[in-house]
Amino acid sequence: MTTTTPPVNGQVIGLAHYASRAALESVLDRTGTTFNQSVALRAVSDNGGTVERDWLVGRLTGALKIEEAAARETVGEMTSLKLLEEPTAGRVSLTDSGRELFESIRTGGNEIAGRLYVGIPAEDLAIAGRVLALVTERANAELAGNA
Repeated sequence: MTTTTPPVNGQVIGLAHYASRAALESVLDRTGTTFNQSVALRAVSDNGGTVERDWLVGRLTGALKIEEAAARETVGEMTSLKLLEEPTAGRVSLTDSGRELFESIRTGGNEIAGRLYVGIPAEDLAIAGRVLALVTERANAELAGNA
């Protein structure tokens, strides 16, 4: 019996997302970190370690499709946990603890990704990346009412 490759669609994308996220959740569970917190840590780290609080809230609402109140709660939790600090009004920075935690999560996530993507040709990954970026762009436009 031959297995056929399904065409890309929302179900295929969703199944890949949930399976890979579940694998990442094992790393997050070991560190006591929520998925939303991990996204916030990455956003701050990828932008130099200090960002405007409102920018981070906007990044979380846009990327995770969550309400602003939930995003603000995530940032507040991270400040309470001393993963983020507020060096000046309206800005948040990674603390040493936040930076260490993110590096631990990044390392674990990279190890998982290495196992998931091993043997997939670079050109296939590039095509998949372009398709998924376009689908994301179109879905965001749909959500914004600009379809």
